[in-house]
Amino acid sequence: MPSKTARHWPTSLSYFAIFVALGMGTASLGPTLSGLAEQTSTELDAISFLFTAHALGYMFGSFFGGRLYDRMPGHSLMAGMLALMAGMMALIPLAPTLWVLAIAWFLQGISGGALDVGGNTLIVWVHGRNVGPFMNALHFFFGIGSFLAPVIVGQALTLSGGISWAYWILALLVLPVALWLLRVPSPSSPSRTPHDAHQSGSSEEDALRSERQQTTTGIGKVVLLIALLLLFYVGAEASFGGWIHTYAIALDLNDAATAAYLTSAFWGALTFGRLVSIPLAARYRPRSILLGDLLGCLASVGIVLLWPASPVAVWLGALGLGLAMASVFPTAISLAERRIPITGQVTGWFLVAASTGAMSVPWLIGQLFEPLGPPSAMWVILLDLIAGLLVLGLLLRIDTPTLVSSEEEEMRVR
Repeated sequence: MPSKTARHWPTSLSYFAIFVALGMGTASLGPTLSGLAEQTSTELDAISFLFTAHALGYMFGSFFGGRLYDRMPGHSLMAGMLALMAGMMALIPLAPTLWVLAIAWFLQGISGGALDVGGNTLIVWVHGRNVGPFMNALHFFFGIGSFLAPVIVGQALTLSGGISWAYWILALLVLPVALWLLRVPSPSSPSRTPHDAHQSGSSEEDALRSERQQTTTGIGKVVLLIALLLLFYVGAEASFGGWIHTYAIALDLNDAATAAYLTSAFWGALTFGRLVSIPLAARYRPRSILLGDLLGCLASVGIVLLWPASPVAVWLGALGLGLAMASVFPTAISLAERRIPITGQVTGWFLVAASTGAMSVPWLIGQLFEPLGPPSAMWVILLDLIAGLLVLGLLLRIDTPTLVSSEEEEMRVR
């Protein structure tokens, strides 16, 4: 086992670096939203369309990328997507209109979705049922990138007064990751075994087909509910990370640079939480971790809503929410791995659902922010998290052969 793990480290480190780049690309929109609105002479309700464009691209990248990873070497595809991401980040500060900017963020989303599916799928192929700690580490490095992006934006605002250099620096940081990835061999799916009808008897095929039919309903329920859970979770994460900067400025809680650091604090807490969750993933059951995470999310948003005029409350809420959200996504994927076969297509559906949440919930906040006031953002996030908790409750009540066998195996391990 040690030699096998050591052999996989170059590949794992490649995925960690990709998720740093992915985190930087994703988290750069929120702190630069006001600057992009000024760049294109656009109001806030209109500029919020960028969240939709980015999430729609993410959905396309997730859906089609998931199928490509099942059919071609994954690392070549990921290197191409990293190059596309770098190019879009270099062009975003030069976009003169909202529609040009939306196209750039749409393409940025395509690259991000394909990279997200690739990282989550290939690391499962590499580590199999031991993926739990590695999955949490993967998303820890996403948090590293998400933490660094607002810091870079804040420094760019302080030193140059604009956001252009922030995007250009981020673009330069992404390119070396693409070059390194091309040097590492791509893994193949463990399910890619010789599926040859000429070598197996018809009775064996019939038995296999019958077994698959018996588990299809259970697998479908798991895929649907985990997809919904990720939809609500990512909707809340993208909304808070994307709007907290504007929220703090609108309520006079922080100036622009300090609000960028507030965004960074949220992503930093999420990053630290994912670091802490690495050993926790090997110790506690995924269902217990997810329940604790969502309850912590509700408590953190509640703090912000109870004291809306308090800078201390918004900082406490941001830190608490980041910590509580930290392990939701990787734990949900680990939970899925224990119950269903993970392919690029399955992961693609999960990321499509996540993209739907990232597209719809921040957009909804954009429509309500000015008519109803900044607190509407937190109310939307609170209701979104309650919906996620209800979905988790349904998931835990499922009684299928697939889930039961996984639970029995989990109890034997523990």
